[in-house]
Amino acid sequence: MTGARVLSLDTLVRLRRMRAGEPHTIDTLRRLPVPDGMTTPMGCDAVAVPARLGPLVLPRLPRVGCVYADEAHWWWLVPSDSDYAMEWPAPARYTTGALLPDAPAAVPGLIHRPAGTLPYTPPIPLYLALCRLTDTKPTWSRAAA
Repeated sequence: MTGARVLSLDTLVRLRRMRAGEPHTIDTLRRLPVPDGMTTPMGCDAVAVPARLGPLVLPRLPRVGCVYADEAHWWWLVPSDSDYAMEWPAPARYTTGALLPDAPAAVPGLIHRPAGTLPYTPPIPLYLALCRLTDTKPTWSRAAA
């Protein structure tokens, strides 16, 4: 087979994000590990919140995937591109590839592992819980400017 290689939309989005992202070295990036026996068929991103909000989010979720924590932050694994058409409310921080820039030397500890093989927390309930806790209107319910 000859000719041009066709790239999927997912690949193009990832390439654009990589090009537009902050310059990092391998030493400044850490990736949240997916536990053994789990798979990420939809890719993997992460949502971080300050540690003070973590315990308030958990009871608001109908299903909880893998959650990691250290003294400063809690991270939830979500499917890739869970930020599409959503502005995650501050102080939450969305990271593609479940990369942890400026993370401490040790990878945060896994504090919740769901049953089954998928590590994801459903992003819409997580987004709505964070909007509620931060008193932020969801993107889709804001008035058009």
